[in-house]
Amino acid sequence: MDIGFIGLGKLGLPCALAVESRGHDVVGYDPSEQVKDIIDTRKLQYQEIWAQDYLDKTKIKIKSIKEVVKHSEIIFVPIQTPHGEQYEGVTRIPDTREDFDYTFLKKGVKDLSDEIERQGEDKIVIVISTVLPGTIRKEIKPLLGKHTKLCYNPFFIAMGTTMRDFLKPEIVLFGVEDKNAAEKAKKFYRTLHHQPFYETTIENAELIKVCYNTFISSKISIVNTIMEMCHHLPNTNVDDVTNALKMCDERIISDRYLSGGMGDGGGCHPRDNIALSWLSEKLEMSYNWFDNIMIQRELQTDWFADLIEEHCEDRGINILGKSFKPETNITTGSPSILLKNILEERGHGVFMWDPYIDEPWKDVKEQLDDSDNETDSHLYFIGTKHPDFTDFPFEDGSVVLDPWRYIPKRKGIKVIHIGDSINGTS
Repeated sequence: MDIGFIGLGKLGLPCALAVESRGHDVVGYDPSEQVKDIIDTRKLQYQEIWAQDYLDKTKIKIKSIKEVVKHSEIIFVPIQTPHGEQYEGVTRIPDTREDFDYTFLKKGVKDLSDEIERQGEDKIVIVISTVLPGTIRKEIKPLLGKHTKLCYNPFFIAMGTTMRDFLKPEIVLFGVEDKNAAEKAKKFYRTLHHQPFYETTIENAELIKVCYNTFISSKISIVNTIMEMCHHLPNTNVDDVTNALKMCDERIISDRYLSGGMGDGGGCHPRDNIALSWLSEKLEMSYNWFDNIMIQRELQTDWFADLIEEHCEDRGINILGKSFKPETNITTGSPSILLKNILEERGHGVFMWDPYIDEPWKDVKEQLDDSDNETDSHLYFIGTKHPDFTDFPFEDGSVVLDPWRYIPKRKGIKVIHIGDSINGTS
């Protein structure tokens, strides 16, 4: 099939490559010069498993919206609905709450629909952007002409594994009113995989998407509370507790996200929780659960800052890892950056390094040694669970705070496994 994409950013391009990998012809539109440069040079500027290999051999070209409409049977719209940085979870929770910004999505959809109407042929348009319930009906549908056949199809993907998640989804969610459009979309998806479809109202689909993310956030918040308890209670270990809970799959569902560590991050979870907090206030709900999730995340990060202050003494503070999850360079919503900001708020100087973002540690260390800054900084906090840190060259006398409990104990180094009061300190 001929498939179009309006938007080839961090979500759109990996999905377009995934579609192309299954034998479909793909054409896309994106006004960003950065995106054009990525496709022209065949060099991805962010880490996505599989994506670079497929980018090396892609035939995808950036065309005009007119050409995308002309040459596509189905057109995906993966346009961002951003929040400002204060809503991403890398700073303290803002005092105010806001809905997502639909400016880019509305413009993209209107420009697309106007072109579809000019050409006068029915086209299936699949909007995948995250929105709050009611947005598609109030903000998007009024922009559509009679030839634009809409499906709302939000994706359950994570940045860094977008291609894999798109091709191997848990479910494919459709919010539809046009049954014919939905059936054609399903027929296309059957060329990619055989995962189950879930078809419902547009409003239900909007709500399912954001609740999916906030459910994961709730799970992480609960298990990190257990981790903090285990750090204080004698003879307890968070991994022993959670390993038992993981066996209770009938009621707890699965073992994913059921390990103590840093708070959740990425481009969706903190953002969606804060947006749902705004919606809760607007609806005058009796209890704002979504606010509670973010408050727990922030207070837990404050507690990590307390532990750092307790152990740093006159040592400088180093946070290893900037990205929001292992083996990616994406920093959106990173809890380790929130930790850095909180420490700086308290008056501390903080050095951060990430092997997926920065120069090799050897080169960075040489620059530090040649500078006027102190070089005997030996307090390390593992902010991201990169596998690279298991053999990191910690200096003798260093203190390593590890909320993931995976850094091996070493002679001459004090390793503290947060959440393990049984044998958590070497």
